[in-house]
Amino acid sequence: MTIKDIAKLAGVSISTVSKIMNNKDENINIETRNRVLKIVKEYNYSPYASSVQASTTKTFLLGVLLNTSFHSSQFTQGIVKAAQGHGYAVLLFHSMDSLEEELKSITTLCKNKIDCLIWEPVIHNSLEHTHFFTEKEIPIHYVNCPNLDNSYNIDFVKMGYTATQSMVNYHHTKIAFLMKDNSIRSELAFEGFKRCLFDNEITYTNNMLITLNQPDYISNMFANHFTGVVSSHYAMSLKLCEDLDKLQYSIPYDISLVSLRDDLRENISYPTISSIKIPYHEFGLFVGNHLIQTCEKNEIGDQKFDTEYVLENTSSIDIPVTERAQKIIVVGSINIDTILNVDTLPQPGRTISSNSTSVNPGGKGVNQAVGVAKLNHPVSLIGRVGNDYEATLVYNSMSEYKIDVQGIKRDISSETGKAYIHVQGDGESTISLLSGANHKLSPKDIRVHARLFENTSYCLLQTEVPLDTIIEAAKIARSHSVKTILKPAALKFAPDELMKHITIFIPNEKESDILCPEVKTPEEKADYFLSKGIEVVIITLGSRGCFVKDKDFSRLFPAVPFTAIDTTGAADAFISSLAVYLSCGYSLEKSIQIASYAAAFCVNRQGVVPALVDRNTLECYIKNTDHTLL
Repeated sequence: MTIKDIAKLAGVSISTVSKIMNNKDENINIETRNRVLKIVKEYNYSPYASSVQASTTKTFLLGVLLNTSFHSSQFTQGIVKAAQGHGYAVLLFHSMDSLEEELKSITTLCKNKIDCLIWEPVIHNSLEHTHFFTEKEIPIHYVNCPNLDNSYNIDFVKMGYTATQSMVNYHHTKIAFLMKDNSIRSELAFEGFKRCLFDNEITYTNNMLITLNQPDYISNMFANHFTGVVSSHYAMSLKLCEDLDKLQYSIPYDISLVSLRDDLRENISYPTISSIKIPYHEFGLFVGNHLIQTCEKNEIGDQKFDTEYVLENTSSIDIPVTERAQKIIVVGSINIDTILNVDTLPQPGRTISSNSTSVNPGGKGVNQAVGVAKLNHPVSLIGRVGNDYEATLVYNSMSEYKIDVQGIKRDISSETGKAYIHVQGDGESTISLLSGANHKLSPKDIRVHARLFENTSYCLLQTEVPLDTIIEAAKIARSHSVKTILKPAALKFAPDELMKHITIFIPNEKESDILCPEVKTPEEKADYFLSKGIEVVIITLGSRGCFVKDKDFSRLFPAVPFTAIDTTGAADAFISSLAVYLSCGYSLEKSIQIASYAAAFCVNRQGVVPALVDRNTLECYIKNTDHTLL
């Protein structure tokens, strides 16, 4: 920095600067004098410094001048660790995207006669200040300047390529890239994104490039049928998750996400995003060791920082929804079941005692969803819980069985539904219900989650929630070409508006009597229900099995002979397994027989959810008993 440079910055003559520096400023106003002195101090000006030859004495001092501090903490820690290991100290400055701050830092570094510099210029024009270091014979190395030969760089192109390839490995071909404006990292990762698409013969189109400041960018993503997003910045990924959540979209159910991640974000555990860590600390160690080798005039190896970039987890990646196995959706009640074992069922005017009790999540919605999940089939549940501890029990239980709970809403003004179940010695039971939040499940809740009906084979319905909600679910299922199964629990009449949308109708004997009291035999009742537009009627007959009729055949299927301990969950076990095996392509007859085995397993144990059979146990037993079914 010369006296001419100071005069230019202060907007005064060289003579004025000279007078101030030599204490001959009696005739110069105080404002001008203070302005000049401020600039002199900020830019570390020393009179006659240019006439002094550059010192060749080592200071064992490294200079680090970075543009931004957001990512640099781990990077500089790596440099400091390398420096201290070799007896060097570090002078660290941040330009903070300011050319003025950058120049001030340059003059300070030169004044302190550093042995070597690592520099991340603010812009390309910053390189015009290189002469300050060359005049002092200070070696310069650059960082994040891929167009310069002596620059150290993290391979963001490779990281972008790796992130994109992880999407391709999950069969994604409609992938968007989330770009940050004016970001070198983002531009380089985007280059890797495009290279990966090319290598996988996926055509790049301009609409694949998105930014957060685009209006309606999420709507455009889904309008263009993107199934995955690659993001160059973790902060943008978090904002994307937030915006998706506001619109009731979920990752990775609706769209997959992979992001680059600064290593400062070690402690962010929610939302869990599949990410590739940017190895700033390792990079800092690498650069620091190279700087020291330069200072000590040792042979320097390859300046290329080469490392493996690994996807840390797959929490936010799934195959596209259109390629997944068709799931089953359940719309129904969510309760906490309190089971009381009694000698005889309650009677009016009598007090009975219970010899044991158990508490578990239940309700027909939960029971059927768990039944499906235990048979290793994907399932979503739509329902309501209250604002209480019991709701937490429900969520924890659904998580344990890997049931999709996007459709479960917590109602802040209600309590979670409860069922009090009395079970006598022969397995027969009575149930008293406190509907709680179940009563609040509305047609709007179904419409809000209509997208859950996509890529679905069967929708399981029960009538322990409001009837208009069940009708809405049946309509939406039909509009998505989803078959429906209805269990008419506690239904006193069956409106045609509902029945015409039902594929399989499964009442028990008592329920069929209530809904069709005019006729007596199961076959006559089945004919009545078929006349309402239903395709298949299955009337369950307890220990006598079930009667099945459709337009082509009718048959009585015997029950599987198991000892009954608790019959509460028999119908739910039957329905969930029937839906699973029909979804897997089994015939109606075989599916009913398999479902009868599942029901038998359930009645042989206490409770419902704990008694529902898993697929391995069910199929192993059937193979040993009737191998022709599977």
